[in-house]
Amino acid sequence: MIPDSSVVEVTLESDLKNVEVAEEITRRVAGTAGFDEDEQQRIEMAVHESMINAIWHGNQNDGSKSVWLQFKIHNDRLEIRIRDQGKGFDLSHIPDPRKDENLLNVSGRGIFLIRTFMDEFRVEHVNGTGTEVTMIKRLSPGFQTKQGGADREHESHNTTS
Repeated sequence: MIPDSSVVEVTLESDLKNVEVAEEITRRVAGTAGFDEDEQQRIEMAVHESMINAIWHGNQNDGSKSVWLQFKIHNDRLEIRIRDQGKGFDLSHIPDPRKDENLLNVSGRGIFLIRTFMDEFRVEHVNGTGTEVTMIKRLSPGFQTKQGGADREHESHNTTS
């Protein structure tokens, strides 16, 4: 029986140096999922922005906290979840960087990029233990992942850095 998804999970120390680690994992997973180089870079940028938000804003750059990442490769999409251990935030309070009054502000640009590069973006508070961001990027219709078909395997990797 062919599993409906492949999973990669990683837990990283809340340190900005681990943004690069998350980017490298993202590049490999997105490539395995079958995205072309341009889409891989967009997905990588979305993860980059989300990781910075999780480490800097969510965990307040506290090295004793961690950031959990999960990548699920489905036949038609890549689903990425990133969870921090922070207090959370209200998405409706993030300023729109395209409005005239916000053009010079730095705040809100990361969320804007994530929404631009990904097909779906959700933020959920996880029972007082942090905030979880879910990002989904769909493969083009009719496209099979590189893992599609009979030789597809289920992977689950759990690593702490």
